[in-house]
Amino acid sequence: MNLDQNKTLERMKILTELHGAPGFESDVRNYLKEEMAPFVDEFVQDRMGAIYGVKRSKSADAKRVMVAAHMDEVGFMITNITSNGLLQFTNLGGIANDIWQGQRLKVKTRNGEEILGIVANIPKHFRTGNEGAPKIEDLLLDIGCENSEQVSSRRIEIGDTIVPETPFTQLSEHRFVSKAWDNRYGCLIGIELLELVQDMELDVDLYVGANVQEEVGLRGARSAAELIEPDVAFVVDCSPANDMKGKQNLSGELGEGTLIRIKDGTMILKPTFRDFLLNKAQEHNIKHQYYISPGGTDGGEIHKANQGVPTAVIGVCARYIHSTNAVFDIRDYTAARALLFTSIKDLTSSQIEHLQYS
Repeated sequence: MNLDQNKTLERMKILTELHGAPGFESDVRNYLKEEMAPFVDEFVQDRMGAIYGVKRSKSADAKRVMVAAHMDEVGFMITNITSNGLLQFTNLGGIANDIWQGQRLKVKTRNGEEILGIVANIPKHFRTGNEGAPKIEDLLLDIGCENSEQVSSRRIEIGDTIVPETPFTQLSEHRFVSKAWDNRYGCLIGIELLELVQDMELDVDLYVGANVQEEVGLRGARSAAELIEPDVAFVVDCSPANDMKGKQNLSGELGEGTLIRIKDGTMILKPTFRDFLLNKAQEHNIKHQYYISPGGTDGGEIHKANQGVPTAVIGVCARYIHSTNAVFDIRDYTAARALLFTSIKDLTSSQIEHLQYS
């Protein structure tokens, strides 16, 4: 079954432009539910905010397969409103200090309005030469207000969240730029996986969805895993590419295919699962690359849940993630989608038991 490329691009645009800072993922969750509804039998949701669509198998005692993305993106939370109408904020997620001055960000108010602002930037004319990179807490967001009363009149309050203002844009035939490709990639691939298998009878109960608060310490993954109690899990997440000066060891290269993450700071891929994925990729001629990261994914929590869950990350890489603009290659996405689809469509109970105990 082939998917409509234009529909894929439309979903990319919608998902990446949604406002979804850690702990404030409701817009993304609502979109996922709307898009997945035609392809699933029911939804399950934990108390943290994760949502999973369930495609039930007709097989008795079917094994449970979890496909886990995360909804949140790195962002900020307002901590102070100054007397002259500027906003101070703190980070939500891992963010470099030195990339935000002069950037466009948007605040989401409690009534759902999004308000544009510019991060204050000292012009060269007023610099002394002694300025270092400011701390996030020292930055100010200018939304055009003259005083705190004007800010209040726009229904902006302490605790409201901020994310980059970045329109989804095509740069070339295969490459695109957006915010939040980490990890609206995983949300998109989950929707499209369900669309691909909608008319198939699977031997497994398939749980596809997304967790919350990954960017602030993998906080939502464990509750989702405890809810589903999966027999095997596939995590779908976006990782940083380090290829601006060419290939750099196993750190991801745009256009070179899906990532098979063999080691990171939270999980080591089981050899049996590694070989399972490699065999699928080679059998179906799916472009792929090994990947190692000092960071982690929700797999770091999922694989430790209950008695242990065989878990693999099927990922893509992008340049400049955790900033205002991430550049990615759509061919890597289609390779990841192909590997995820072929890994799940013929998955049997005996294969899962092999992944569990071998």
